[in-house]
Amino acid sequence: MDGTATYVYCIMHAAAPPKTARVPPGLRGATRPSMAKVSRTLWLAVADVPLASYGPEPLETSLKDMQWVGDVAVAHEAVAEHFARQPRVTVIPMQLFTMFSSERRAVEETQSRRRDLEALAKRVAGCDEWGVRMTRRPAAVPPRRAVAATRASGAAFLAAKKEARDRAREARLAGADTADRAFAALAAIAREARRRDDAPEGATSPPLLDAAFLVPTARRARFKAAARRLAAGCANAGADMVLTGPWPAYNFVQPEPGS
Repeated sequence: MDGTATYVYCIMHAAAPPKTARVPPGLRGATRPSMAKVSRTLWLAVADVPLASYGPEPLETSLKDMQWVGDVAVAHEAVAEHFARQPRVTVIPMQLFTMFSSERRAVEETQSRRRDLEALAKRVAGCDEWGVRMTRRPAAVPPRRAVAATRASGAAFLAAKKEARDRAREARLAGADTADRAFAALAAIAREARRRDDAPEGATSPPLLDAAFLVPTARRARFKAAARRLAAGCANAGADMVLTGPWPAYNFVQPEPGS
């Protein structure tokens, strides 16, 4: 398949063109990311990608290769982060594989949404996205000798099973309560917060908490300190909490699920 498409990494709100010096190379096979002007304050980070690799049919095949998709995601993110680190530049990251037939078409489509994009940029300006994920620690497995000894008595075996169920239920309730309190505490510091309640596809043990927070840079130190304290509390409750970021505001430039 001959020809190219225009790939869009992100939209940027800035008074002057964001700098492309030392910008990461972006997607494999693409041209070097460059700027496309939309308006006096809106810019696109774009590149030409070959349809032989990113056209509908080859892309449908490539999407089945998780390693390939992961490599694309890392390359895409690196470009968005490059511009997000620049002062006085607000980045609105695009979803993977946002493509147009030409740069002109990409600019025209963005111009048609100018008012909404200006409002969105204002909403996320001066903020970073941080992710928090809390998971249960694996339950301790009783020694084989203890299990064998318990099974020697039917009554003792049933009592032990009930006790194990009760402990598991208490642990679930404690974990859920810890997750709720952690989310509320961090959301109080953030400008916005979103919590994912649906289990990831294929997950056998859903996380207690999977959330994203839009945090003003002025509150970054406070947010990270609160996250450290909460992580220590999670450890005491038999759970692990991991903080990731800062990222461009991916979760806050898309409509909330169900909205």
